[in-house]
Amino acid sequence: MSSHPKQPGNILGTRPIGPLLFQMAVPAMIAMGVNALYNLVDTIFVGRIVGPLGIGGIAIAFPMQIIVLAVALLIGIGSASTISRSLGRGEPEKAADVLGNAVVSIVVAVVTVAAVGLAFLDPLLYALGATEALRPYAREYLTVILPGSPFIATAIVSNHLVRSEGKSRRAMTIMLLGAGLNIILDPIFIYLLDMGVRGAAIATVISQAASFFYALHYYLSGKSSIPVSISHVRFHPGIAREVVAIGLGSFVRQASQSLFVAVTNNALRSVGDEIAISAFGVINKLLIFSLMPLIGIAQGFQPIAGYNYGAGNMLRVRKAVSIANVAATSIALFYFTVIMLFPRVVFGIFTTDPALLAVGARALRIVSLAIALVGFQLVGAVFFQSVGMAGPALVLGLLRQAILLIPLVLILPRFLGTLGVWWSFPIADGIAAIVTTLWLRYEMKKLHIIDCDDASSTEAVAGCE
Repeated sequence: MSSHPKQPGNILGTRPIGPLLFQMAVPAMIAMGVNALYNLVDTIFVGRIVGPLGIGGIAIAFPMQIIVLAVALLIGIGSASTISRSLGRGEPEKAADVLGNAVVSIVVAVVTVAAVGLAFLDPLLYALGATEALRPYAREYLTVILPGSPFIATAIVSNHLVRSEGKSRRAMTIMLLGAGLNIILDPIFIYLLDMGVRGAAIATVISQAASFFYALHYYLSGKSSIPVSISHVRFHPGIAREVVAIGLGSFVRQASQSLFVAVTNNALRSVGDEIAISAFGVINKLLIFSLMPLIGIAQGFQPIAGYNYGAGNMLRVRKAVSIANVAATSIALFYFTVIMLFPRVVFGIFTTDPALLAVGARALRIVSLAIALVGFQLVGAVFFQSVGMAGPALVLGLLRQAILLIPLVLILPRFLGTLGVWWSFPIADGIAAIVTTLWLRYEMKKLHIIDCDDASSTEAVAGCE
């Protein structure tokens, strides 16, 4: 059994950081990008076939989807960090226990969320900002998504667990399968079967169920390098506490996004109309799509940082942080350039409605003004998760949306109307970037994670190669 972790361990601990990050991150970037693409395809088909009210209905329902994602990331990222560090310390049995705990935890948690959501659906929709015109569309969507959420959540968790052992291509396949199938099924259910927003939800659930069964087959076939068996599939209180402590930052970040979307929908309902809510629905999906490659880089960075921190190789951790920051910021700058130059072209993909297009194109440019700063925010937050620093990870998870965006959205529209909502984004991104940068530098100095140029010994220099 001790031989199980050696293959990924050797890769994570000895391969040059640049090629290693490329190997780990590119599959995650592709998978995350395609995964976000099917959300865009949902919105495109709904926008062009159902119309602006259909987009608005999905925008109202979106916070509940984010809650499911938040629970999945809590367990998935927390478990992945723990598995990577366990393998780095040569503890495959601990890694197997973490995996088994993740299976039990995600099923219980998401079934609970779905049951509560369905039981209180109508008051929930009002709290999420639904108008009378948008409520039927949101209700139709969620009555399918919530019952199917266990498949959605387990597929997300499986992706993180597989990547934590160094199997980045296999993890990519899990996400690509669901995303690709969703893109194929969307036009069938939405257009050919004329099922509208309900068809979009059905396509999503079927696609994520396919990803779940693929991941299940991977583990049952014995191809995993973690020696997991049915005896490991049980709840471990100690492991659960460790997983929650590490994954809490990601959970809070996603949960605060859910709260933020609900607050924003309500703010737009009070100072705008359904067109403004629909515009925000499109912009939010576009922002998520632009962030997914950056999250892919962060996911590829996580096992590298976690493994080498667990192995005590701080020089490799430092170099991984530097390279990940450069890669993430470069991609963010690309998105910034495209959106600034072609806002109407980008927004026009989703709708031909003149009113929605006029509002949305202007708002998209304002919202994206500071998007180039988001890359190193994500890398910084994932660094703290990777090295097991739950406190900073939690605070940075709260910072952008819970601490900054939500208050700004509540305050600025009182003076600027709908413009106040749009300007909240670049202001929050700028402040969050400054705080993340300063905190990351401070903690890395405390941990003696020095620059490779400062290494004096041959052994230390070798660790940076």
